[in-house]
Formats: sequence, structure tokens, C-alpha cells
Amino acid sequence: MKLIHSGKVRDVYEDRGDIILVASDRVSVYDVILPTPIPDKGAVLTQLSLWWFDQLADILPNHILSATDVPAEFAGRAVRCRKLDMVQVECIARGYLAGLGLKEYEREGAVSGVPLPADLVEGSQLPEPIFTPTTKAQIGAHDEFITFGDVVKQEGAEVAEQLRQITLDVYKRGAEVARARGIIIADTKLEFGWDTAGRLTLGDEVLTSDSSRFWPLEDWNPGQPQFAFDKQFVRDWAAGTGWDKKAPAPEVPQDIVEATRARYIEAYERITGLTWKETQ
Repeated sequence: MKLIHSGKVRDVYEDRGDIILVASDRVSVYDVILPTPIPDKGAVLTQLSLWWFDQLADILPNHILSATDVPAEFAGRAVRCRKLDMVQVECIARGYLAGLGLKEYEREGAVSGVPLPADLVEGSQLPEPIFTPTTKAQIGAHDEFITFGDVVKQEGAEVAEQLRQITLDVYKRGAEVARARGIIIADTKLEFGWDTAGRLTLGDEVLTSDSSRFWPLEDWNPGQPQFAFDKQFVRDWAAGTGWDKKAPAPEVPQDIVEATRARYIEAYERITGLTWKETQ
């Protein structure tokens, strides 16, 4: 195999004309990779993505070729995928106000140019899910909000509308499924590419604790930070250390590592209905 890209979390190899996508146990916050891994994180992300790809197969095709035809050392946390020509837009759907979306709303009264009601607070459910694309930055750089009009200029009107509609369709399906299992999906980031037949295809990961905000439905309380089954927990810890959000990042204490692992696994178990031990 040939290593062709090493990202913040995933390593991408080329093998027999296919892509081997390997999810590591690395964790990044504020676009910086932390020096301390989270055990089982890569496997949890991979297995949860595979579960969701099955749930979403009727909406659009995905890049998965095999979850088992991968090198033995990567078993459980790697997938064999078809090559895609990736769309250079981060496609984000938001159903609730949090994170950078909240900050943008507080400044502009809108997110990615989408105006929102004036009385929203942190954790508020939006009147309807919205498409809030961003740029796709390199490691160490920050994604920036762009408008739907910017996507039209970059990709053309027809493709931009496809990206918006499919992103919202995936989010709505995921949010409905997760809510029935006691999880709010506040927002999610998706990545798409074109396969060799020219079909828009879902790639990377989907509806995981790295790409989404997961909140327990029973504890949802707008007007304050929400309990997070995702890497917001690590972001909050990092921000509380006084770190300047530039590399190098501080080592993560063992109690934070263990709590993060437990939250990722609980999200997986709640959503899929499977126990983590049974999948290993």
C-alpha cells in the first residue's frame, strides 16, 4: 500500500486501485492534533459510520467497497473505498444552535447567510434545519463560513442545490433515527465526491462523534452548554487549560481520555442498539 494522505484523524492509502481509509485514535480540536490518543476511537468512528451508511443507502450511494478486505493491522478501524473526486466544500447541516454556528449567529443574526429568529440562545432548536457550508481548509488552517451563493459560484447552481438538499436529507434522516434512541444530533458535517460514473457519492465518515454534535435528549436544556457525547467534551477541556489553541497542544489527562472514550462508546451503543464489546 502507498500512503497518499495523513489527515487530522484518518490516514489514506492506495491499494489495488482502491482507497484504504484508516481511522486513527488521534483527536483534533481547534484544528490542532492533540498528542494523546483516545483508545478505540478510530474503531468506534468506523463502525458507527458503517452502520449509518446502511441506514442512508436509499438517499445516495456511498464510497464503501468492503469493511473486511483491509490489512489485518487495520481491522475494525479501516474500510476499502472507491476513489472519489472530492467536492471542495464542507457540507454542514444544523438543526440546533451551537459551536461556531452560535458565534456566527451572535455576530450576524445569521449563519452562512441564512437569517435566523432574533430570540435564539445556545442549544435552541432552529425553526428548520439549515445548510451552512464552509471552506475545506488544510491541516492547521481553519474552515471559514461561506454562503450558498458562494457554493453556486464554485460548483454551479445545479450541483450546489444537490449538495444542499442531500446534506439536509441525510441530516433529517439521521436526526429522526437518533432522536428515537434518545440522542439529539445538533449538527453534522458531510463530505461528498464524484465517482467514476459521475454520481454524487457520500464519502469520509457520516454522523459520528467527530463529525457531529450528539446530546442526550433527556438532558437538553437551551440557554446553556449541553452534555456532549462527542469531541466537544475535549474541546471544552482544552479551552479550560489556558492553551492558546496553537500547536503544540497539551497532553490530555487520563481521566479526560477515559471519559471521552466512554462518551463515544455510549453514543455508538445508544444509536445502534449494539453493545461495543459484542462488535469487537
